Amino acid sequence: MQRDVSVYILLTNTGTLFTKMIQTYTKAPYNHASISFDRELSELYSFGRKHPGNPFDGGFVKEDIKTGTFCKYPGTTCVLYELAITRREEEKMKRVLRFFIRKKGKFLYNLLGVIGVALKEPVEFSNSYFCSQFVAEVLSRSGIKLWNKLPALVTPDDFRRNDRLVLVYEGKLSDYEPRSDSHPT
Repeated sequence: MQRDVSVYILLTNTGTLFTKMIQTYTKAPYNHASISFDRELSELYSFGRKHPGNPFDGGFVKEDIKTGTFCKYPGTTCVLYELAITRREEEKMKRVLRFFIRKKGKFLYNLLGVIGVALKEPVEFSNSYFCSQFVAEVLSRSGIKLWNKLPALVTPDDFRRNDRLVLVYEGKLSDYEPRSDSHPT
């Protein structure tokens, strides 16, 4: 199977109270996952805060690494991974993403699902996701299986530990400058 395009998985740590609470339990360096089809991260999607100042209003969001929540927390650290995929997988992923975009107002943040991960018990509701569950769901619905577990049990650290993902960048998100080439020479 020829892999000729890429998708990018961005893991971040904003240092907010919510992420610190999650980190106390997980001990993982990053606790938020997003997905993008370009290395510039101009089309970055996840489940998180709809408004940077309100941690209680969450759902499907198009994120921007220069504005919004990431701008509110300039010390945000990150790691960016590249996943090689086929054109067919990319088409499927974009179709899944278009569904989320069309129905964005119908989706809620799955806070109980985050608790379910801690208990190793999936908590799933229709139209409700947490960040890593959403990214894993997009991959899964597109035929990409990175783990033998339900998307509702996937954590940001699962991405970090997956051998199919190739490290592109690690550091402060505000210092990230994408290069146009896929791999350094």
